[in-house]
Amino acid sequence: MRHFRRQKKLIISGIAALLIAALAWLSFSPHSGDIVLMDPNQDSSASSSASGKHVTVGVAGLSSATQQVWAAVSKIARNRYGITVSIKNFTDYNQPNQALQNGDIDLNAYQHYAFLNAWNKANHADLVGIGTTVIAPIRLYSRQYSSVQDIPRGSTIAVPNDATNESRALLTLQHAGLISVKLPKNGLATVASITDNPKKLTIKEVPPDQTPRVLESVAGSVINDDFAASSNTPLSLAIATEPVDASSHQWLNIIAARKKDAHNDLFAKVVECYQSDEIATVIRRAYGGRTLPAFGEYLKRLEDQHAE
Repeated sequence: MRHFRRQKKLIISGIAALLIAALAWLSFSPHSGDIVLMDPNQDSSASSSASGKHVTVGVAGLSSATQQVWAAVSKIARNRYGITVSIKNFTDYNQPNQALQNGDIDLNAYQHYAFLNAWNKANHADLVGIGTTVIAPIRLYSRQYSSVQDIPRGSTIAVPNDATNESRALLTLQHAGLISVKLPKNGLATVASITDNPKKLTIKEVPPDQTPRVLESVAGSVINDDFAASSNTPLSLAIATEPVDASSHQWLNIIAARKKDAHNDLFAKVVECYQSDEIATVIRRAYGGRTLPAFGEYLKRLEDQHAE
């Protein structure tokens, strides 16, 4: 009996090992459009210089949706131009820019213009955006009301309390007709920037990660896309969406490069592969409509939609 139990354990262990190996192969295989995932500590500069057809892209906090998008980009780049696209995932939001500045990666794709500009200024760097990718509009969500018109006088609206997202939230409330704001010289609205509040709303500033949690106790909460997705806040609860217009250009996500590589033909081909109809379709499917393609005709349609 003991011998049988020992054999059974060995068989189970063997099956488990095979399953782990199979999952690892599926996760990291470069075939069938899957991306090559690199260790953040791995030096990619040698492989990039050894082959003019190898491009390493840095990202931060690689999500399933982002992985699906870059797998599709990788497949198009390989089939169309013979380019191998590798992805390096970083856990800190400053690391991809530092790695790009140091020449450890070729491109990165994880930030919007506003973040890049602030990072360049703080680090005396000159990284540049060479192509737009997506935009993740901030939205006003409500469990109690189906439209902004239904929100009663004296209600409370929660907004994130970090500088950039609070400004985006207040401008979204302005676009929805709930308040009016006057932007200060730094271009970032605060509660003090409100010039008209006809419904006498109370604007409650809370930490960004708390905006989904307070949704039950307020008339509405303006929630950043990342926290709306991670908290599984249904998109169907959104009653107002940040407009995509000239003022929201700074929130467009981008593919960034070193300034000297701004016109690099190989990198331009990767941008071209990203800014394709195929990738626009993958973006919509992978992100469930929360994050939207923001390039070419797709960006123009968003701008036209909000101009109407």
